[in-house]
Order: sequence, then structure tokens, then C-alpha cells
Amino acid sequence: MTYPAADPAATKSQLRKTMGFWDVLLFNIATVLGPRWIAAAGHNGTSSISLWVLAAVFFFVPGALVINELSSRFPEEGGLYAWAKEAFGPFHGFIAGWTYWIYTVFYFPGLLLASASMSAYIIGGRGVELAQNRTFLLTVSLGLLLVAVVLNIIGLNIGKWLQNAGGVGTYVPLVILVVIGATVALKHGSATHFTLHNMLPTWNWDTVNFWSQIAFAFTGLELVSAMSEEVRDPRRTLPRAVFGAGALIALMYIVGTFAILALIPAANIDPQSGVFNAITIGSTALKIGALGMLAAILVTFGNAGGVGSTVAGIARVPFVVGIDRYLPAAFGKIHPKWKTPWISILVQAALSGAILLLSQIHSSTVVAAYQLVVNAAIILYFIPFLYMFAAIIRLAGRSDRNSNTHAVLVPGGKTGVWICGVLGFTIVFLGIALSFFPPGGWDKVYEFELIGGTLGSVLIGLVLYWRGARSK
Repeated sequence: MTYPAADPAATKSQLRKTMGFWDVLLFNIATVLGPRWIAAAGHNGTSSISLWVLAAVFFFVPGALVINELSSRFPEEGGLYAWAKEAFGPFHGFIAGWTYWIYTVFYFPGLLLASASMSAYIIGGRGVELAQNRTFLLTVSLGLLLVAVVLNIIGLNIGKWLQNAGGVGTYVPLVILVVIGATVALKHGSATHFTLHNMLPTWNWDTVNFWSQIAFAFTGLELVSAMSEEVRDPRRTLPRAVFGAGALIALMYIVGTFAILALIPAANIDPQSGVFNAITIGSTALKIGALGMLAAILVTFGNAGGVGSTVAGIARVPFVVGIDRYLPAAFGKIHPKWKTPWISILVQAALSGAILLLSQIHSSTVVAAYQLVVNAAIILYFIPFLYMFAAIIRLAGRSDRNSNTHAVLVPGGKTGVWICGVLGFTIVFLGIALSFFPPGGWDKVYEFELIGGTLGSVLIGLVLYWRGARSK
């Protein structure tokens, strides 16, 4: 196995184009749509409904338009890294790529813990206690991570089926939630009284922190762009899949929050596994308890697909950075048999597993551990989004924007670009700032861990960049 340092294109040319439209659409659903965000929205109360609408209009839609333009103008492996590098040069490209990759070290523990917690409901109502058992959560979390890593190393032609199953396994249980919620509300009445007034935002300490999670729940459509050179006809496929998945996701977040609140009062909703507690309660009330178990089985596959899609997409970023020699060259190696960036995938999984173990050992409760890793992930993840929204403005003046017949442009010319760019940048910046305010009020230990973890992660990246720049 050799590393062709002189010809990066030769390395990327070994990647296989295995993903079509439906693969990308289901990949987007598996990556973006999360039952835990609906549970968190339900826990926050009826005001979450208006927050979903605000985030969709002022962040999700502009973000989708920006992603479509950049991915169709620059359909290169690496996605956000390539776009930031194109607009601002190698250093800023590296910062965007590094923070986009390293966020998974904190994101995976939160995703895995929530996934394991939801899977406990396969056994029905008894899963409520099991969902808080640390040994169970760690075992299932590490098992899900192992499955996702192995399948993505073997090859995207195999791994994509995990992502496809993830998209279906995520959406169908939420459809079940909506149907059960509507049926129970009609037959027995809603557990929550909905009015126009109580659905408007109620700004308090908890809601301030939750706004960043609402925005974060709408991110992920850009991830498949990091695999552009493994998508068939990416200029056409990526924009169509973004629009299709985006509409399905926004709709489900809103109606799903209505449904969970119709089944359980906000104060009783667990922010990790509340969706499946609600399905269990609703299906029991309708005397179809097996439906709750079926939903839990499906979402276990859905969560595995979500982990798999994130492993697959994010691993391509350090792979491309490794090819550019700003990370150790090993990151840019492709497996000789399966043609995947296997070193990048393994390093990512090992670091995520270590943070998962540390978060459970150090934090006093499961909820505290979950909240810490979620907020750290949001802060790191949103840094490359600042670059993305700034890049669309920076690149708007280039001549290729109008001469590129394959580009799917932001409507409205440069005015439209500025509106989308400024809106997105502002929402992301607020999301980063508000993530430093923990639910329940100021906590010195929490802030120290959060700031130390995120700042330390960025500094490690800077050291690696300077090392790589000197070697070049």
C-alpha cells in the first residue's frame, strides 16, 4: 500500500461512485432527522413548535440553498473543507475541516447514548429503567459504533445499505408516532393543551440553550457533499436529494413535536428517549403495544444508519486533508482492497469511543453527560458553518458562478446570496454563543469542561496544521 504524494487526484480516483439519488436522499434523512431532537423539543414545551418554524425559515432553507450552490459549483471530496479552502485559502480550509471532523468525537457519544436509550424500548414499558442503565448504554453504544465502522471500512457499496436502512428506520417510527398521537388525541384527548399563545417562544434560560439545539437538529444536509466524488452525477443528484429530504425533515420535526406533546406532558418527556416512551404509552392506550416495540426495533436500525452516515461522510474530510498533507499522510491512505479511507475512519471511531467512556465515568448523571457532549459538539460543528456562509458571499463575485451551466444557484442573484449568507452566519453565531449557557443556569464546572474541551480540540488541530505546513 503506497501513498501517491505527488498526485492527490490519483488517490481520489480510486474511490467508487456508488451512490445514486435515493441513496443520497435516505443518507440525508438518516444524517439530519433525529428522534432525540423531537424528544428534546417536546421536553422544552409547546413553544418548540414556533422555534422549529423559525429555524426552518431563517436557517434550514437558506442553508439548503447555500449547500446546493456550493456542492454544484465545487463537487469535490471534502465538502466544507474544499469550499472554505477555495474561498479563504489552506489555513481557513484546515480550520473548517478540522473542527468539522473533531466535532464527531463529541457528537458520537451523544448520538450513541441516545440511540442506546431508545433501543431499550424494544422490550416495551420495562425499557424505561433500562434506558438509564449505564452498563446497558455503554454496551449498546459501543456495539453500534463497531457495526458502523466495520461496514464503512468494507466499502460504501455495503455501508450505504446501512445508511438506507437508517433513513427508512428513522422516518417510519416517527410516522407511527404521529399516527398514534393523532389517534389518542381524538379518542382520549390531548395530554397538552395547544394555543397560539403557548406555541410562541417563551424565552427563559432553558429555551436560550435549546435554541442552539433546534438549529443543530436542522444541520447535516452538507455531509454527503464531503463524498461528492463517490456520488453518481453529483451536480444533479445532490441538489435534488437536498430539496426532497429537506421538505420531509422539516415537516416531521413540526408534526412529530405536536404528536409527542399530545401523548405526554412536557415535564414528563425524557430528552433522549422520549419519543419511544410516548409511542409505548400511546400504543398501550390503544391496545396495540407491539407497535411500540416495532418502532423501537426500526429506530435502532435508524440510529445505526445515522451513526454510519456520519462515520462515512465525516471521515472523508481528514482523508482529503491528509492528501493535502496538513494532517499526517496516513489519513490520506485508501484501503488496498475496499477502496475506503480506513485510517481516517478508525482514528475517528477510537477517539469517539474514548470520549464516550470518559463522559460516562466523569459525569454524575446520564443526562449531564449527554448535555455536555451535545453542547461541545454544537460549538465545534458550527465553526465550519460560519466558513460556509461566509464562503458563499466571498465566492459570489467569481465569473464561474454565471458561466457554470451545472450550478444550482441561490435565487435572487447576489442579493439572494447576501440574504442567505448573513441569515445563516447570524443564526450559527448565536447557536455557538448560546451553547455556553447550560440548562438550569450557570455552572462553573460545566463551563470549565465545555470551554476546555472545545478550545483544546482546536489547539490540537492548529499544532497539526503547523506541523503539516512546515513539512510541505
